[in-house]
Amino acid sequence: MKITICVGSTCHLLGSKRVVDRFKELVAENNLGDKVELAGKFCMGKCGEGVCVTIDDTTHSIKPEDADTLFKTEVLDKL
Repeated sequence: MKITICVGSTCHLLGSKRVVDRFKELVAENNLGDKVELAGKFCMGKCGEGVCVTIDDTTHSIKPEDADTLFKTEVLDKL
């Protein structure tokens, strides 16, 4: 499973670093290093809607405080 998090300027201002850090923690806590690939990408085209996170082929726009919920529903529940 590939998770790509936008690190462009708008998403950075919206908290993408917090999302990246939290996803790194969640991957480690759940021992998913061999099943989940984390990547960053500049501007994913949905600026202003929230931090853009693509999980496989599906794009989500989230607030940093929603990272745990997204990880549970779109990563843990699908692995």
